[in-house]
Amino acid sequence: MNNRKQREEKNRIREAGFSLIEIMLVVAIMGMLAALVAVGLGGRREKAMINASRTSIAAMCTAIDLYEVDTGKLPDSLENLLRTTGEPNWSGPYIKGAVIQPDPWASPFSYAKKGDHSYEVRSAGPDRQPNTEDDITN
Repeated sequence: MNNRKQREEKNRIREAGFSLIEIMLVVAIMGMLAALVAVGLGGRREKAMINASRTSIAAMCTAIDLYEVDTGKLPDSLENLLRTTGEPNWSGPYIKGAVIQPDPWASPFSYAKKGDHSYEVRSAGPDRQPNTEDDITN
């Protein structure tokens, strides 16, 4: 009887583990799920970066408008938002931290005056090439 119990115990232990095929199947399923998640998040990441760029441009436009209200003119460059060049009534820096961060793709924002009271702030966008169709502007 003791032999029978030992055999049953050995069989139970042998059957308790996973086979190599079962483990490979689980790994394959997990890989497919990870790929689906990565693909699903890929498009959202790009949208998030575009939205972050738009938010940064809006913040810079607010700083430019404040500069104009204080000094009576548009800045000559974005650097004027950080340091005065002797403008009367300058009360900056107009950007928090006194640093102009690059866009989400690590490219600098561009600024151009379009007249006495109009301007454009632009991000080169995902392709990092200025003046292309994916640029983001105010």
